[in-house]
Amino acid sequence: MRRDEHTWSYGPHPSQTVQLYLPTGTHIPVAVVIHGGYWRARYGAELAEPLGRDLTRYGVGAAVIEYRRVGEGGGWPTTLADVARAVDSLAFFGQQAAEGRLLLDRVAAVGHSAGGHLAGWLAHRRSLRWGTAGSAGPGEPHVPVVGAVAQAGLLDLVSAADENLGDGAVVAMMEGAPRSMPQRYHHASPMAHVGDGGRVVAVHGDADDTVPLSQSERYVAAAQHAGDPARLIVLPGVGHMEMIDPDHHAWSVCREQLLRMV
Repeated sequence: MRRDEHTWSYGPHPSQTVQLYLPTGTHIPVAVVIHGGYWRARYGAELAEPLGRDLTRYGVGAAVIEYRRVGEGGGWPTTLADVARAVDSLAFFGQQAAEGRLLLDRVAAVGHSAGGHLAGWLAHRRSLRWGTAGSAGPGEPHVPVVGAVAQAGLLDLVSAADENLGDGAVVAMMEGAPRSMPQRYHHASPMAHVGDGGRVVAVHGDADDTVPLSQSERYVAAAQHAGDPARLIVLPGVGHMEMIDPDHHAWSVCREQLLRMV
């Protein structure tokens, strides 16, 4: 299958970019692919690009987004605002690149690790007040996502900060601890927004020693209790990085769940 690739900037910073991989076809659903790396600048979109290319084999357009991370101007609220702005840029730049072929009512997100946090946050974005990191910029249309696949995602930022996951990565990204700035954590943590109907499938390996399985277990238990269509898929013997190996069965599980959403 022939692929078209397009890149655009949604802001002036070098990390404010989207790489769109397009399959052939006239009506193309979209997957927003978000890389992880504990929100730190040394990890970039190259981690997600193989997954984006793979998705085009299944008739899905893949928007691999880059965003400002800790160490290059990212953090609170910049990282979240960038992710929101990147998704909303599909309405103009994405449709321009695809010549109007994108189905923007069939956009889902998939993200790994810290990218799983951002994908989960997007699934709950509709419950946030428009402003700071929850909405499009002035004059930009809001592009909602119909759901998210969180691959070993950090879905409960408060517990992740308390457990010092990523050697202080959560506190560094949020620029403070949960007890000192509870409103920030309430805005940014997917766990805080369960009950709004957000659709999240959490896929997690039980051998993950980077993001503990408890992150997905706690989120899904709370979401299901609140009535959300959340689901947990535990992969026996799977660690952290297998999730983003396009040749590993862990990715095929994630891809299958994503394709069901779009």
